[in-house]
Amino acid sequence: MDNRKDVRDFLASRRARLTPAQAGLPSYGDRRRVPGLRREEVASLAGVSIDYYARLERGNLAGVSHAVLDALSTALQLNDAERQHLYDLARAASTSTGTPRAARPGKGTTEVRPSIRALLAGMTAVPA
Repeated sequence: MDNRKDVRDFLASRRARLTPAQAGLPSYGDRRRVPGLRREEVASLAGVSIDYYARLERGNLAGVSHAVLDALSTALQLNDAERQHLYDLARAASTSTGTPRAARPGKGTTEVRPSIRALLAGMTAVPA
């Protein structure tokens, strides 16, 4: 099962079924390139950036907060079953098994290099 495609299809379909009038937004003419709400409109209603919403709609729900999911659910006027489905998609994205990145050398060490220690020791008149 392709979780990213499921997320993309779900969010795009819910966005497409709402008109600006239903969402309480002004409609500027009858000609719209996309059916329903634009990504920018959903992002604005949910209180997130356009880039962040676009990333979510591309299927990247890993690590998304409950507050953002609630805001999306409200913006897209999801019913209880749809809201639960969105949470299930987010949970699946968070638990999906990806290839873990190798740790970079030097990350997580607690030792301070002598040159940095000397630099900090010389900074007596300023916070460091």
